[in-house]
Amino acid sequence: MSENSGRRNLRMPDSNEVFAVVTEHLGGNHVRLRCADGETRMGRIPGRMKYRVWIEEDDVVIAEPWDWQDEKATIEWRYDNQDADQLRREGHIE
Repeated sequence: MSENSGRRNLRMPDSNEVFAVVTEHLGGNHVRLRCADGETRMGRIPGRMKYRVWIEEDDVVIAEPWDWQDEKATIEWRYDNQDADQLRREGHIE
């Protein structure tokens, strides 16, 4: 069980959130997301994250799809590479 010794309790999506992978930067505060529910959405980086959290292609994030426009979502959280690898090992994301 030595590989699990480094396991951290990670923030998981709430009921209205999904895991997503950033596939493309669209300029400004917009990115293209491939969500775990099979949808491709336009992701918006909120102002509170825009300058503090650098979001790049292939980053794993938590996105909250908009109620009124399902093809868009707001990014709520970004995982670092180590946490993303843990999520892949545990089968949460591909």
